[in-house]
Parts: sequence; structure tokens; C-alpha cells
Amino acid sequence: MCRFLIFKGKKPLLLSDLLTSPAHSIINQSFDSRLRLDMRRPINGDGFGVGYYTLDEELDQDGPCVFKAITPAWNNLNLKRLAEKTKSELVFAHVRASTYGVLSETNCHPFTYHNIMFMHNGQIAYFGRIKRKIFDHIEDEFLLHIQGATDSECAFALFLDTLHKMGVNIKDPRGDFGHAVVRKALMKTIEYIKEWTVELNVENPEPSLLNFAVTDGSSIVVSRYITSKTEEAASLHFSTGSSFVEYEPGQYRMERVDRSQDVIMIASEPLTFERGDWIAVPTNSMITVKNQTVLLHPILDEFYQESPSFRRSSGFAESRGLMGSVPIAETVDRDLPPLEREGRSRSVVAI
Repeated sequence: MCRFLIFKGKKPLLLSDLLTSPAHSIINQSFDSRLRLDMRRPINGDGFGVGYYTLDEELDQDGPCVFKAITPAWNNLNLKRLAEKTKSELVFAHVRASTYGVLSETNCHPFTYHNIMFMHNGQIAYFGRIKRKIFDHIEDEFLLHIQGATDSECAFALFLDTLHKMGVNIKDPRGDFGHAVVRKALMKTIEYIKEWTVELNVENPEPSLLNFAVTDGSSIVVSRYITSKTEEAASLHFSTGSSFVEYEPGQYRMERVDRSQDVIMIASEPLTFERGDWIAVPTNSMITVKNQTVLLHPILDEFYQESPSFRRSSGFAESRGLMGSVPIAETVDRDLPPLEREGRSRSVVAI
């Protein structure tokens, strides 16, 4: 299955330090999965994409730069050359193993609309049956914006329609709609998918895996979500620090010279093997990056588990290659104080 990576920094970082140089970069993960179980599709060879905002605000008026290809990411010389010459403060990267849609650039992530960028890791259950409901719900502008055939791009169109109907000018070239608004729209998108799946009235329904990532060019919101009260969602981790450095060829680590969060990364699979570098995001929660602060928001719905000691099964996510085989760290949910368990966001600072 797919994997994605997000970088946000106070200072621009060379794309090669994220995509190609680390021994466990997202590109290397696409053919060498050491931390994920996938007996069906161990290789992510169905295309890739990288989207990034330029350092020139005038150029960013037309939205982020996006480079996609249907060739395997590890075998694309143009990507390597681009990564070695390009820096950015905000990067979305994605490698694909298809579940819906043929092999084409239109089906590769990230998807964009003006200044908005979107990725998905997982699958919408019974997508073929609820696709019509999505098409009937969204306005023509967003229906016609769909170029590919994936459940992910349809989810993006649904998100855009939702944000638009909330009164947001989503064509604003500056983006920056506010993290609370973006998070609310993403949560509504998930609720629509849940509602339409329930309407199918399927006995013992298969859950949807909805790890969505979206940015307006300023704030970032990422969900780790599954429509199940007993199963784990697809894996998701984050890391913060003062800098992401190469200490020997191909080997990187997150440095923390103080409590600053100059560098923030969110990834389906960690980029380093340092246990202390990464924190696992709790299942059925959202991460928000506001400026350089990471906020954690539990999703309090019918699939929320109140007990911090409850252990979900990882069998479903593992069967689809979406769960790490080695735990990186305890989830931060174990440490949340009572008020934050009741719905307040948490500011997470790596120590």
C-alpha cells in the first residue's frame, strides 16, 4: 500500500535529504519495507509524486510545484536530479501501490487545487458503491476537477466541496484558511464517508482506512483514522527537533539541541531507525501543525476508545501492508491528561 511523508521547517531543506539520501527515505521504503508487513504488495511501484511550495512567494501564487511519474520512484533519474537542486519549507511526498485506479499520473498523489495539497494512505471501503453518493453530493466544479479514478482523489473533491460550503474562498492564492477550519472540513469529509457506508447496510462491514493529509500552504492537518472500534488504523508517526542531519553517509537523525520544533516530519513509516526520533500517532486522532507547533486532537465519535489500556488489533491494517511491524515508540495517547482525553487538543513538544 501507499506511504506518505510531510516536512515543515523554519528553514528550507534540500528535497534529497527527505526523498533519496536517507537509507530509509520514502523512496527506499517503496522497495525496502523493513518496518511494514505487506504480504500482498511489498513494493510501492505504481508511481510517486512530490509537491512543494517554492521559496518565491510570487511563484507560489499558482499553488505548489508538483512532480509526478508512473515509473518506480527508486528508478527515476529526473527525481534524483530535481531533489538534489531543490529546497522547500513545506513538502508532501507520496509513493503508491494502487488499490483503485489504473497506473497513470492522474492517479498519483499529491492532488492539488490552487494552494491546497492533499494525500491519502489507506482505502475507502465499498468505494465502488458510494462513489455515486460522492458525485451526487459535490458541486460540478469539484466533480469536473477529478482527473483520475482513485478513491483518494474523490475524497479530495469531497473535502474541497465541504470547505467551499463552509464559506471558505478556496481559490485564494494565499491559502492560509486557518488550521481549525481545515481540520473541521477534514472531519466532515470523514463523517460523510462514514454516513454513506452505513447507508449501504452491509452486514459486518469492512472498515475504511482514512489517513488523510492536507495543507493550505500554511497549516497542515493529518488524520490517522479507521471506521472500527477494535482495529488499528494505518500507521502514522511524527518527529520534531532543531534539525534533521546526516551524521554519516545515508544515516540521518533528528537533533534536539533545545526544545524548539524547527523541523517537523509526519510519515507513514519513520525515516530513521532511532527509536527516540519518532512518536506513534494514536489511532483515530488528528495532528495539526500550526506554525511550528504540533497539536494532537482525539476524534470523539462512535469508534473512539475511552480506555487508554485498550489494545486494538493490528490484523486488518497488517493484511493490507499498512502497519509497522516494529513499534517505534509508545503512543502519546497513553500520557494524555483527563481534560485532553475529553476532546481538547494537545501541544506536543519532543524532548
